[in-house]
Amino acid sequence: MHRPLDLRTLRAFVTVAREGNVTRAADQLHLTQPAISLQLKRLAQDTGITLFRRTATGLELTRDGALLAAKAEQVLASLVDFSQTARHLTTQLRGRLRIGTIIDPEFTRLGAFLKALVESGPGIETELRHGMSGEVPEMLKKDELDAGFFLGDIKDFDAVAGLAAGAQEQLFHVKELARLTYHVVGPPSLGGVIRGQDWSGLATLPWIGTPHASVHNRLLSRLFARLGVRQNVVASVDQEASMLAMVRTGVGLSLCRESIALHEQQANGLVIADVKVETTLSFVCLNARILDPSIAHAFDAIQRVWG
Repeated sequence: MHRPLDLRTLRAFVTVAREGNVTRAADQLHLTQPAISLQLKRLAQDTGITLFRRTATGLELTRDGALLAAKAEQVLASLVDFSQTARHLTTQLRGRLRIGTIIDPEFTRLGAFLKALVESGPGIETELRHGMSGEVPEMLKKDELDAGFFLGDIKDFDAVAGLAAGAQEQLFHVKELARLTYHVVGPPSLGGVIRGQDWSGLATLPWIGTPHASVHNRLLSRLFARLGVRQNVVASVDQEASMLAMVRTGVGLSLCRESIALHEQQANGLVIADVKVETTLSFVCLNARILDPSIAHAFDAIQRVWG
């Protein structure tokens, strides 16, 4: 071939090969019949191959023409694939998504969530920052996180949440995932005084305290304040594993998620009090950023995982 291959000529050749008719090919390509015939003539001259033979119904590929048509189909398919890949790359989400994680990853379905993110947004790089629930909204405010899991009432961290409706947009966008039940657990040595006690009675017993950022602290502080009693905190920890270890050794009482409380009761003989408190697991971001592509993508992934 002396001239560079013209893709328009290639399309004309493939279309005529499929249709077996110049008129129908011209209609599909929105060209005139003479233009199609000229392209076929040039391709035959450039390749030195007889591409078609005439029949009573139209045109039929020769043996060499059929081999060349198959190769031309591959070239055009590669061109379509190239265009689709280029379009995908220009629209693909890119960048880093900083996600706040809390408690154990099995409970938050973190693995499934990250898998959903990667499958539908391979251009997004995730950075996980594990901590206590109350740290998530504060880090969102400081632009240290883009989104994160949260336990409790987000209004505790929203200065405008208590204003009249319509006065100002709420600070956080919240997707509620699940309701959780927390029980009070204590060591077997305190079983006799724990059973049958209400919240006011339990407040006087020794407790293992947690930092303000912990959902335990926020739940109990609100509850005891409403009752007008003071919690008797004798030790403080910031890790759930350490808290349970101290309960087992007899230091004091603590809140515990229902599934863990039941396991500890069976495995280590911990006593479960007759009271309980409920809260919510959510996925949150700043309201002002919900339309950011990567954050909106994260909420879509959460929806697929949690429903």
